[in-house]
Amino acid sequence: MTRWIMIATTVLLAGIMVLVGLYPSTLISPGPLVTAHTELTADCFACHAPFRGPSAQRCMVCHAPADIGRRTTKGLPITSARGRRPFHAALTSQSCMACHRDHLEPFFRASEMTRFDHSLLTSTIRNECTACHAAPEDALHRAQTSTCAQCHNQDRWKPATFEHSKFFVLDEQHNASCATCHSGSGYKEYTCFGCHEHQPNKMSERHLREGIRNINNCISCHRGAHEPGGQGERGRKEDD
Repeated sequence: MTRWIMIATTVLLAGIMVLVGLYPSTLISPGPLVTAHTELTADCFACHAPFRGPSAQRCMVCHAPADIGRRTTKGLPITSARGRRPFHAALTSQSCMACHRDHLEPFFRASEMTRFDHSLLTSTIRNECTACHAAPEDALHRAQTSTCAQCHNQDRWKPATFEHSKFFVLDEQHNASCATCHSGSGYKEYTCFGCHEHQPNKMSERHLREGIRNINNCISCHRGAHEPGGQGERGRKEDD
């Protein structure tokens, strides 16, 4: 009896191995491939080394690091990438799987995808954000002369360490340049004096009628032209 069990087990395992060899994508695939790689669905070994998993060397057969983002795998130029630095060639480690997952759901979800680790970049371009990223076009960022690192870190772009609307809303009545309220390159200090009716003597007279003596810390009560209250009524009471 034991002999027949051994024979049946051997035949079963042999059958499974044959099926894995003939139809690997059907039996062991962790999910469908990304759209760009659907033509490789039945060719696992285009990316995977037997018994060792995905191989960066096999990825580079089609994707030359110096051409990624600049040319297609067929060698045709990508017009939208003009002026873009081929940062893949400057990575300290050519490990494609450190950032890319080519199999989609149900096994890999967007939340599980690996984020790009900026520490993989060489020190020469690690802090040159615009070498890979287009500079923001909004008025606040266009006026900046400081580095991105003043408000952002390389783990993720958002949330930034500074959000102006938390302190004061730059609405249509305060659509001013940074230098209007902030002097020099430091943005911790500010002043609201200097615009239209915002003069120290006028502000002092108006606020004294309400029992408010400290008029230098405007955002303790005001968060914008239409948002009195600032840090809540707490700020107003502290000045009383």
